[in-house]
Amino acid sequence: MKIRLLGLLGGTALALSACASTRDEPVAPAPPVGPGAISGTVAADRNGDGIVDGYYSPDGMYHEVQGPPCPPPPPPPPPSRRGERG
Repeated sequence: MKIRLLGLLGGTALALSACASTRDEPVAPAPPVGPGAISGTVAADRNGDGIVDGYYSPDGMYHEVQGPPCPPPPPPPPPSRRGERG
């Protein structure tokens, strides 16, 4: 039993030693800022629908995205000529 325990501990130590790396990986530079983006800001989705509602500026202030109003929904389809009448 003690042989198994020592073997398990040795195998675990050997497996975890592979994760301990002392090399410093070079950090890639930040990607360029896309068109319409403001450098240094963070996008904010306040209502959780997956669409960005605004952004936080570097000083922590929230700024709502101002856009044109949405178009009205299309009218409902006309009733079908088939089916029950009457």
